[in-house]
Amino acid sequence: MRRARTAGMAGVTGAVLALSFHAPATAAEQAGPSASAVANSRLSSGVASVQWTSCPTYSDEVIRGLGVTEDKVAAFRSLMKRLECGTVSIPLNHHDSDGREIDIAVTRLAATDEAHRLGAIAVLPGGPGNSGYLDPVLRAALRNEEMAGLNERYDIIGLDPRGVGYSTKVACEPGPRGPDKPGPLTKESARKIYDAQVAANQKCANSDPAFLGQLTTDNVAKDLDLVRAALGERKLNLLGFSWGTSLGMAYRSLFPEHTGRAFLDSVAPPWTDLVRHIEGSAEAAESNFGRMAAWLARRNETYGLGATARQVREQVAKLVTDYDKSPTTYTDLQRPIDGSAVADLAKRNSTEWPRAGKALAELRTATGTTAPPTVKEMFSGGQMMGEPVPGAPEMMNMTMNWAVACNEDSSRPDFTTAWRAYQQLVKRHPATGRSWGPPVMCPGWPLPVQEPTVKRGSGSLVLAGHVYEFMSAYDWTLQTRRAVGGTVYTVADDVHVSTTRVPECAADVAKYFETGRIDSGCAGSATPN
Repeated sequence: MRRARTAGMAGVTGAVLALSFHAPATAAEQAGPSASAVANSRLSSGVASVQWTSCPTYSDEVIRGLGVTEDKVAAFRSLMKRLECGTVSIPLNHHDSDGREIDIAVTRLAATDEAHRLGAIAVLPGGPGNSGYLDPVLRAALRNEEMAGLNERYDIIGLDPRGVGYSTKVACEPGPRGPDKPGPLTKESARKIYDAQVAANQKCANSDPAFLGQLTTDNVAKDLDLVRAALGERKLNLLGFSWGTSLGMAYRSLFPEHTGRAFLDSVAPPWTDLVRHIEGSAEAAESNFGRMAAWLARRNETYGLGATARQVREQVAKLVTDYDKSPTTYTDLQRPIDGSAVADLAKRNSTEWPRAGKALAELRTATGTTAPPTVKEMFSGGQMMGEPVPGAPEMMNMTMNWAVACNEDSSRPDFTTAWRAYQQLVKRHPATGRSWGPPVMCPGWPLPVQEPTVKRGSGSLVLAGHVYEFMSAYDWTLQTRRAVGGTVYTVADDVHVSTTRVPECAADVAKYFETGRIDSGCAGSATPN
C-alpha cells in the first residue's frame, strides 16, 4: 500500500525514513501532517515517523545561483510548490539503534500520472558531500523535456546525505590550501603540506569521532533504505552521478531485493585508493589533452599554438616550464599564474577548449600588470569564491567529503610514497601533470578504513562511461562492470555526468526507466566547431 498524497497542501512537504523492511502506512501518515506524526520520532513498530515541514523558500538571487537561468525561475518556483519536504530522526550508528540520533532531509516530487505510476527514482548526488535535496527539481523536472518526462510516472526522490546541507552535519577547519608560493613544488614545500595535512586530519577526526567515523558510503546506503521504507516503496530505482554511482553500487550490494532499475553516470571505480585514483585520473587527463592539442592544431590560425598536435603539446609543456620558472602575479587576479595554472588550462574538457585555447595563447605573449582577459575570466573564481548568498542552501559540504574519502581510503601513504608518486605523475604527464598535487589528503587520519560494500548482482543496471573524461576514467566503468555486473552505456565525450544534460542521451535514460531497455550509447556533449 502506498501512502496517501499531500500534494494539495501548498508548501508542504515530504517523507522520510524507516526501517529496512516494507511496512504499510499508518492512519496518521495517510492523513498527512499531524501533531502525533511530528511528535513521535519512532512508532511502536520500529518505523521512524516523518516530520513534515514546509519546503524552504528562496530569493531570485539564490535561485539563479543554483544554476537556474532567468527564463526558468518561474518554472522552478512552480515545481517548489509541488515538492514535498521532510526530515526524520535515525540512528547515527546503524548497529546501535538506541544511541545517538541524526536527522536526514529528504524531498519528493510526486508522479503527475498517478494512475500509471511505475515507482520511485532516487537521485544519488555526487561528491561525496554534494547536496541532493533539490535534485528532483534541478536534475530531473527542470533539466530538459526528456528528464521532466520521468516525473510523469515516477516519484523523484532527493536527499541530503548525512553530513550535508539540511541533514545533521559537523564542520572541521580546512586542511592546508597548497604550496606557500607559486612555482614548481619542492620536496620541502610538499613535506610541509604533508605534515600540515596529517595534523589537520587528526584534529578533524578527533573532534567528533563518533559522528565522523560514521560518514561512509555504506551508511548513506543504509540511510537510503530507511528512506525507501518510510516512503512505502518495495523497491527504489536509482539514478546516480559521480560519487552517487558508488552509493548506488553500495545500495545495490547491500539491498538487492530493494533495488529496481539503476542508471549510474560517470562511474566511480569499485575500489577506494586515492593514490590509484589520482594516477588513473591524471593518465586520462593527459590522454584527453591529446584530443585538445589536435583540435587546437586544426585552428592554428586562431590560437597560434602549433600546426600539429605534437607542436601544440610541446608549446604547452614549454609554457608549463616557463611559468614555473617565472610565475606571474597579476594585480587583478588572486591566483598567481605558474605551471600549475597552465596545466589546469590544458586539463579542461571539450566544452571549454575555445576559452582555454585562447587563454593559453594569451599567456604566450602576455605583458603588463593585469591579467589577459580570457585568463582573468577563467581564473577569477566567480561567486563560489565569495561569501554565500543569504538564504542559499549548502550545495557541498567539504567536511563530509573529507571524512568519507579518508574513512574509505585504503592507501593513506607515507610522505616518501606520496612524493615519489607525485614526481612520477608530473614526469609522465608534461602538459597536465602539474595541475595535480601529491596524494596527501588522508595520511594520519586516525579512524579505521571502512571500504564500501561491492558485490556482483543480477538486477537491472546500466553503467554510463564517458570515453575521454578524466574525473571518472572510462576504464573504471569497465572495472566496475567486471565487479558488479550490468550493461555499459558508452558516451563518446569527455564531460563529467553529461548524460542527462544532452537530450539525445537523456531520452535513452528516460526510455530505460520506462521500459528497462537502452541503446549501447550516445554521442554526449558535442565537441565545439
